[in-house]
Amino acid sequence: MAKNEIDGDRVASIGHTLRQWRAIRRYKQTYVAELLKVSQATVSRWENGYIVPDSDERKAIEQLLATRLDNQGDRELARLIESSTLSLHLVCDLTHRFLVCSAPRSREFHVETNELIGESLWQCASEEICEAEAQLESIGWYEKPGAVFDGKTSERQGPIIDITPSRFRWTRLQLSDGSFARLVETIAVA
Repeated sequence: MAKNEIDGDRVASIGHTLRQWRAIRRYKQTYVAELLKVSQATVSRWENGYIVPDSDERKAIEQLLATRLDNQGDRELARLIESSTLSLHLVCDLTHRFLVCSAPRSREFHVETNELIGESLWQCASEEICEAEAQLESIGWYEKPGAVFDGKTSERQGPIIDITPSRFRWTRLQLSDGSFARLVETIAVA
């Protein structure tokens, strides 16, 4: 499956994610429409999947929904990840922007991890990771926090990180602000 097809699937899930984000905050569609400078009807159509945001609208939505580790509880989660002996990292579930990683994972990166904060790791995805991403909506990933997905990936060398052949686990976590993060864990190296 091509990356642009995956990107299309990710764009289609933005409406569902926007609805969840708005519901958690108890924001009305009219308020979100004001924030995004669109009509309430447009927000409704995005959330119901009748229309897909264009690239500028998608960027505005992603910026609005971007995962941040602002709350003390979220920062404690980050501290636990950083001190873990497991090879894992946390990214924004929607944008794949890097948030934090463990020391074993940081050794896999070609750049300092503090330079990566906010950088999308999607560019590093192997073909198998792209295929796994394409399956998420069909398995109900976006419907519930705590969803877990196990997969396998082959090797892929990249400018940020080299992916080794391995089994991985994704866990969808809801943060205190209602946004979702994805915990990415290497289960076993092949």
